[in-house]
Amino acid sequence: MKKQNVSISIIGLGRIGTAFFDAMRLRQNINLVCVAELEETPTKAKAAAAGIRIVTLDQIVGMGNTIDVIFELTGLPEVRKDLREKLHEARNYHTIVASETIARLIWPLIDDAEPVAVEERIPGY
Repeated sequence: MKKQNVSISIIGLGRIGTAFFDAMRLRQNINLVCVAELEETPTKAKAAAAGIRIVTLDQIVGMGNTIDVIFELTGLPEVRKDLREKLHEARNYHTIVASETIARLIWPLIDDAEPVAVEERIPGY
């Protein structure tokens, strides 16, 4: 069976988002389509230098089902809620919103290093 590429987006390029970005951007069968980050972080600059699109949350939603998985790694429940509502309003039932919990679950499969943890974060759906 031929492997299919999975198109992803990452929202939030702080400590967790940066580690995840570094681990995912060069993986085979993963197409890192774009990232979203409000602040000017080193990883945002690295993404731009690598030719990865820097977009807003609304632009990600506007991409419709061309994005398979959105990794929402801001740690802000209101961002995750806003994203889910916008995807629902757009009738996008294809794209999966993956939280930091999902990122921690798949971390051992993509990298040998310990996952980055931020104690004050509220994980969840």
